[in-house]
Amino acid sequence: MATKHHIYLVPGFFGFANLGELLYFGHVRDYFVAEMARRGVEVEVVQVLSHPTGSIRTRAADLFKAIEASAKDDDGPIHLIGHSTGGLDSRLLVSPGAMLGEDIDVEPYARRVRTVVTVSTPHSGTPLASFFLGLFGQKLLQLLSLFTVYVLRFGRLPLSVAFRLGSVLTRWDEQLGFRPTILDQLFEQLLGDFSVERREALVRFLGDVTNDASLVPQLTPEGIDLFNATTVDRPGVRYGSVITQARPPSLRARLSAGLDPYAQITHTVYGFLYGRTQRMPLTAIPLHTPAQTEALVEAYGAMPGPQACDGIVPTRSQVYGRVLAAVRADHLDAIGHFDQPSHRPPHVDWLISGSGFRRLHFERLWNTVVDFVLLET
Repeated sequence: MATKHHIYLVPGFFGFANLGELLYFGHVRDYFVAEMARRGVEVEVVQVLSHPTGSIRTRAADLFKAIEASAKDDDGPIHLIGHSTGGLDSRLLVSPGAMLGEDIDVEPYARRVRTVVTVSTPHSGTPLASFFLGLFGQKLLQLLSLFTVYVLRFGRLPLSVAFRLGSVLTRWDEQLGFRPTILDQLFEQLLGDFSVERREALVRFLGDVTNDASLVPQLTPEGIDLFNATTVDRPGVRYGSVITQARPPSLRARLSAGLDPYAQITHTVYGFLYGRTQRMPLTAIPLHTPAQTEALVEAYGAMPGPQACDGIVPTRSQVYGRVLAAVRADHLDAIGHFDQPSHRPPHVDWLISGSGFRRLHFERLWNTVVDFVLLET
């Protein structure tokens, strides 16, 4: 009998795995299933349900529950693929001696893990998390969570909402303060466009974001330092990373985003997030191995500078293990959320960075990941 591979797709910061027809990893899952079938490999692909902004420990426990529910009937190899914070959840689960809670025996499943692939993961933290700790940042985080779901459902924000959000972010000043009521109004306007049933599901999801934001301080460069000191690699597991670097906001990048007013406004949102992400302390930038450095230089033509990022996570914070791919992309491009509506099912973008990432880049990237997962088979 052929060996059955179990692949777990672990979501990141905006951690919805499935809200009705909205699939965080929809395009990645479809690609994996089709490519494994083409190669004659039996596979089960599971999209993990995680607490959106719960602690890394809580989210790793969510991952354990997903594995326990679907991989207990055989002893096939397990592969973990985590986007953004999902990569940290995966690292913690396989770390020898990890304590995820009472009555959770991780070891029987952790020793079956063969690969851990992290995609755009903040292994050294991200300054954006420090911004989200503030009151304005907390409200903006909840609004951006709804923003993400809305765009994936309807294709784009109403222009009235996009204009107001862009205006708020353009004029916001840390020294002068803000008007949180504006963000509240935008939130209510977006929520009102969904059906009653969908609104209830969204309120529950976004309630998790508000009620448990334990993850946010853990993702600061200072917070992640403790995680790295206590989370060690498991012998026998192959670790690989996918690295993303997007264009910095500029006139050229703005033109690349297109002349459509909606694209221009949402590019402003990207610019706002980019500006807070590029503030990575020099002392927090990790050293890389010669092989990792060579891979980054080969991909980008030069070593990414300390301010290089994908709009959410500093580029050099994403390096861990073997660099599988380093691409010009923003934080969500690599998992299929880029602008290519002609594809079926369509690729829908909400973080419009002007990166130029498209389906061909997506397939090349994930083909490399499939090769890495099946390296020992």
